[in-house]
Amino acid sequence: MTQPIAERLSAVRAEMTTANIDAFIVPRADEYLGEYVPERNERLHWLTHFTGSAGMAIVLKEHAAIFVDGRYTVQVKQQVDETLFQYQSLTDTPQIPWLITQLPSGSKVGVDARLHSLSWYQDAKTQLERAGIELVCVSDNPIDKHWHHRPAASTHEIILFDQQSAGASSHDKRTHIGQLIKQAGADAALIAALDSFCWLLNIRGRDVPRLPVVLGTALLHANGDMMLFTDINKLPAGISEHVGAGVSFNAESELETALSQLNGVKLLADPNNTNAWMQLVAKQHGAKLIAGNDPVALPKAQKNPAELAGMTASHIRDGVAVSQFLAWLDKEVAAKRLYDEGQLADKLESFRLTDPRYREPSFDTISAAGANAAMCHYNHNNGTPAMMTMNSLYLVDSGAQYLDGTTDVTRTIAIGDVTDEQRKMFTLVLKGHIALDQARFPKGTTGQQLDGFARQYLWQHGFDYDHGTGHGVGHFLSVHEGPQRIGKNSNNVALLPGMVLSNEPGYYRADAFGIRIENLVAIRPCPALAGAEREMYEFDALTLIPIDTRLVERPLLTTQELTWLNDYHQRVRDTLSPLMQGDALAWLLQATEAI
Repeated sequence: MTQPIAERLSAVRAEMTTANIDAFIVPRADEYLGEYVPERNERLHWLTHFTGSAGMAIVLKEHAAIFVDGRYTVQVKQQVDETLFQYQSLTDTPQIPWLITQLPSGSKVGVDARLHSLSWYQDAKTQLERAGIELVCVSDNPIDKHWHHRPAASTHEIILFDQQSAGASSHDKRTHIGQLIKQAGADAALIAALDSFCWLLNIRGRDVPRLPVVLGTALLHANGDMMLFTDINKLPAGISEHVGAGVSFNAESELETALSQLNGVKLLADPNNTNAWMQLVAKQHGAKLIAGNDPVALPKAQKNPAELAGMTASHIRDGVAVSQFLAWLDKEVAAKRLYDEGQLADKLESFRLTDPRYREPSFDTISAAGANAAMCHYNHNNGTPAMMTMNSLYLVDSGAQYLDGTTDVTRTIAIGDVTDEQRKMFTLVLKGHIALDQARFPKGTTGQQLDGFARQYLWQHGFDYDHGTGHGVGHFLSVHEGPQRIGKNSNNVALLPGMVLSNEPGYYRADAFGIRIENLVAIRPCPALAGAEREMYEFDALTLIPIDTRLVERPLLTTQELTWLNDYHQRVRDTLSPLMQGDALAWLLQATEAI
């Protein structure tokens, strides 16, 4: 029997009384601080029933509040009892200042330091101290103590990722990253990002939905030796030989002891993405913290030739699967057979499931009919999936985890007749997509500098979109990989050869329709340019799937843009047609005809 939320709140408040704290903060995060949280670690959901991907609850003795961003203002009201939690904005109402208005001086606020970054912890501590309020780290999370039917931890065995696919041995990777640690003035580094230590050891896992990683934490020394703290019951036969000399495997329960033995060690750690508890324990036992970025992130982002070959191969097979789905969809629409968003998402996956190298979606498919596509992070699983309607747009943003690569693609599809306005907006988005795809840029260029390429045509007509233009993508790892990004306010990380990013401008008209065109692209050196004075780079499209030309307003395209579209479709046709047959092949040939 499910325990009522009111009872769960009461249990947390009883623990607060025992611990002598006046408020307790519950983020939508676990100790690994990643984007995806295993069901076992969904503490915010247990406390509130909220299923969104971002949020925070604050429990006080007499009342509580839940903070969500603009994506979830409707959903939170459907899922969270307003008699138990006030609704607050995650972006417009800073949580710590709000909390200060709720508590008198002398109060104590409890946190589980494993669930917050060190930078968040330090900032919260400073703000609260100014108001005379103490931030207290609880040793036992009150939710964990009362989560009676908590889902079991994953027991899936670690996957050994072969060196040929990885393109480098674990020993070579660890030696290289160890040198970077030494250059940062450190003796060792906390490797807390799950995809970082999996990449280092050439392993993968099934511990987190949508992300093929193993749960754990690693400590990497400057000489390349590494300690991995994980569930040692999941170690497969031959793992020691697979990773090579210098790696020890330890139970996660032994992490605290290892951190307490770092007296005098200069420890590199990312204060923004590594949990506060680990760094506080190390510091309390004499380690000297050196704040810096994850040293694995940048080398991992620059795919080597073997990784790029895997990404290319997986995208070709993914192109076949998605094209088969689009062919099926057009046939069904022509027969006036319409489906709901969930059925469409399942049908799309059914084509990917025929690939023996397919493992799972790389994120929850955004299958959005009509006005739902105006919500750029829409998830049909958060309510009742809507039915497609004739004479509308359908947006599907999906991706796959294959053993040799990770994919992410968005296509916007005409369902019956569409309006001139929809074609105009689609074409403006397409022009931006083409401009970014065709960009050539000198070494040192950042994603922020390129972002305007994709927005320029929307801007000229008074339009824009509120998400980033591009995110990094891993190699059979995270579909959202840093540090590279393309966005208005992205970081100062220079774009480098081997990096894979998305190119995904869009447009969203509230309560009407949404448009997005997304390909993944790899950065490569530019072929020699006559008279070039700088080292230049360009993008190479990995995604090979037709773009719906029924939505193109041809007069809005320049000759060069039309040539790009026809050349892209010729490349799609040449690559995919030998792998397709029957109705799907006939559809592909029609969908890639020059216009």
